[in-house]
Amino acid sequence: MRHDKATRLLDLARMLAGSSEGMTLDEMARAMDVGRRTAERMRDAVWAAFPQMEAIEDPPTKRFRIPSGLDSLFQTPTAEELAALRTAADSYAAAGADARAAALYALERKLLSALRGAARRRVAPDVEALVQAETIAVHAGPRPFEDEQVLAAIRTAVKSLQAVSFRYQGGGTPGRVREVTPLGILFGRSNYLVALEGSNPRPRSWRLDRIHDIAVLDRPAPPPADFSLQAFADESFGIYHGEMYDVVLRIRPDRAADALRWRFHSNQTVTQEADGSVIVAFRASGMLELSWHLFTWADAVEIVSPPALKAMMVEELKTALKAHAG
Repeated sequence: MRHDKATRLLDLARMLAGSSEGMTLDEMARAMDVGRRTAERMRDAVWAAFPQMEAIEDPPTKRFRIPSGLDSLFQTPTAEELAALRTAADSYAAAGADARAAALYALERKLLSALRGAARRRVAPDVEALVQAETIAVHAGPRPFEDEQVLAAIRTAVKSLQAVSFRYQGGGTPGRVREVTPLGILFGRSNYLVALEGSNPRPRSWRLDRIHDIAVLDRPAPPPADFSLQAFADESFGIYHGEMYDVVLRIRPDRAADALRWRFHSNQTVTQEADGSVIVAFRASGMLELSWHLFTWADAVEIVSPPALKAMMVEELKTALKAHAG
């Protein structure tokens, strides 16, 4: 127990050393999943161990930080942390996300090069043992397109709040040059640039593998102040956006355990009925992609609503049956 408490205090110290603006007591409590009184005691314990910690007035509260960082003795990564980093990089590489894989491999090299010789020799065998004992299950599906030049241009534009132009080989007019305000990137089975075009206030998604000749323009293009990329992503099932529907699904009692562990959507509510079945409800667009996913549940799922999703599922079943029957 004492060891666990010391580890948690060190975790908090790392957070305070890694935050440029500092953390409030409420933020500490949320980060450590404790009550405010416990957060106060943890802060005081960290302050006793690291007297360089400072309090910053931020009315109506205070923020706390360790401005000079922590000694490398307290920052040495564990074998488990380095193995998790390697596994994450390997999973990106296996999925075809080469740019993100390269970034994580580079981070791993930097962390290892920063370790003192004795620490590196001590941790390296454990990392290799863990990496050899863990592997990545590769799932069928499209390999995401991650051209480093395209990603670098978008990220530069996002950081500098500038517009980008590109030739888009998709949509109703393939080859047309677009000038957009970049809002962010959605990574998934396919990767998309989310951006605003012209005076249309509704963001659109542009597939990265169809973007060519991208350039950052010398024109300011800040995103709307109230835009949230996460909120935009949460509106859809998968990547597709369109008309929003209130979706209700009923999963059979014999598949209830699977349904209770499954996440259909980020804003879902899940309830278990008296007969053991599970009701999953959420609001989203992208009914076609949802119907494709529901194929994998076979007859274990019943579409309660909306009727449009049920009709779409029936049509998809008819199409599949026509291709495979007799």
